[in-house]
Amino acid sequence: MSSRIEQIIEEIEEYIDRDCKFQPLSTTKIIVNKEHLDELLRELRMKTPDEIKRYQKIISNRDAIIADAQAKADAMIEEAQLQTTELVSEHEIMQQAYSQANEIVTQASAQAQEIVDNATEDANAIRLGAIQYTDDLLANAESIIGHTLDSYTTKYDGLINSLQECYDVVRTNRAELEVPPEDDQEYSQQDISDNM
Repeated sequence: MSSRIEQIIEEIEEYIDRDCKFQPLSTTKIIVNKEHLDELLRELRMKTPDEIKRYQKIISNRDAIIADAQAKADAMIEEAQLQTTELVSEHEIMQQAYSQANEIVTQASAQAQEIVDNATEDANAIRLGAIQYTDDLLANAESIIGHTLDSYTTKYDGLINSLQECYDVVRTNRAELEVPPEDDQEYSQQDISDNM
């Protein structure tokens, strides 16, 4: 079963692939609905800590697995030592008891070590898997955010260039109008009145 973070990332990818249109005259830049993308990213940001906590809990269980394995190993060794003591207590079978006790202790130690090794290996595999999974999620989020940032930077630059062009056109047009100062206008009106 996939996590909610994986589902959100799939939704973002589907949204980009299916619902976003290319910018005019571009095959790489797309137009996105900022509110929709922000909503998906906000949910992703909220879910990420929960996923990380879940994997931290798995990693912390590693110590419990190892402790349980150690307890089982200790119990097996104790049982072996008890059996050794019982066998040795009978004088006539002391040699045989000693041999059997050593064999039991050796087997118990080997089994205990195998349990500890397996538990450690499983815990390390879980830990590495959790780290890799978290890194993959963060890499996907980083990629999506980077693409979004690039897209908005390009749009912002385009807007600034358009405004600059409009500003230049307005200034040029005003300069071409050459409105005369107020003193010149009053003089012209006086001349017109005198001539009438």
